[in-house]
Formats: sequence, structure tokens, C-alpha cells
Amino acid sequence: MTSVLDLARVVPVVAVDAPADAVPLARALVAGGLPAIEVTLRTPHALEAIRAVADAVPDAVVGAGTVITADQVGRAVAAGARFLVSPGWTDVLLDAMRGSGVPYLPGVSTTSEVVALLERGVREMKFFPAEPAGGTAYLRSLYGPLPQARFCPTGGIGPASAPDYLALPNVGCVGGSWMAPADAVAARDWGRVEALAREAACLEGSGAQV
Repeated sequence: MTSVLDLARVVPVVAVDAPADAVPLARALVAGGLPAIEVTLRTPHALEAIRAVADAVPDAVVGAGTVITADQVGRAVAAGARFLVSPGWTDVLLDAMRGSGVPYLPGVSTTSEVVALLERGVREMKFFPAEPAGGTAYLRSLYGPLPQARFCPTGGIGPASAPDYLALPNVGCVGGSWMAPADAVAARDWGRVEALAREAACLEGSGAQV
């Protein structure tokens, strides 16, 4: 099973309000070099958007984010989601994601949650909300006692802070929405989205931070 953390260094996290925007938005992100796209289940048309992207943009690896129930797991995978991301986890949700057949990232924000997932054999996690929960300093502190845990931090991350996260040895990728700003999507300015995606795809770690 492919690791979500190894799909791309930067994963766009998008909320699709208009179903017609899903395919051109995904095409712009892929053209800019960001093939892994997390569509959050925060809008009424999220599953429709996932299905459209899965059907029409073969170069995209579309996933479902903000997955919080076992029912959503099944419906997201049926719609074509190729990975799942949750903001947090419970045993019921974790069992559903494990049984889905696709890669998944359960969300954590505390050391105890990380240890609990490690006990269950899960080593790859979403760190959310990254900035309010302690940012790079927190993740750097976790690396010493828990080097086996790897993270995709999301929440408050932008192009200025992303390199600091990507420099950490326990970070595989970062998630964010800055490359698909709401005003650009509303204006259907796919050229701007592609340009921002291209800039994001070029981001590298800003130096070792252990």
C-alpha cells in the first residue's frame, strides 16, 4: 500500500463548493506539479467532486479529508478516494480506515495520541492543527522519543512556513490550501492556481532541524 506521505511533498487541501470547479481545479494543481489532492468533506458536493476528479483527471491522486465517521470512509472510497485523512481518530474510525483498502492518515495533536496509534501499529499520522498545536517546535520535540512516527502537518501552514516543516526528519509532507485560494477558485482563475501550485511543488526543507 502506497504511503500518503510519499505521494508528494506538498498536498493541496481543498474545499469544493461548486461541483463544476472540481475538475479544472484538479487539472490546474496537477499541471503545477501537485498530483495528490485532498478534497475535504466539509461541503455538500465533496463526494461528487471526488468522483469527478477520479473519473476525469487520471494523473491526480484524489483523497478525502475531514473524514470523521466510518460511514464517510465507505462513501469516500466508493466515490474514488485513493487515500483518507482525518482530523482526529477513535477506535471505530481507525478500524474503518484500516479496512478501507486505501492509505490513511489519522489525525493527532498530542503525544498520548501518537503513542496510542503506535501501539496499534500506525506510524504515519496527520498533525493537526499544526500551528496552534505547537508547530515545528512540537514536532521537533517528538522526534527524540518517538522517531518512528512520521507526520503530515496541516493547519495554518503557508509557503513561508512550509520549508521549516519539510526540513524536519519526521515530516513526510505538508498540507495546505494556499495554492488554491478562495478568491482564485471563485474567479475560476486556474492559471493563478497552477502558478501557485508550481511554486509550492518547488518548496524544499530549509535545513536540518533535529
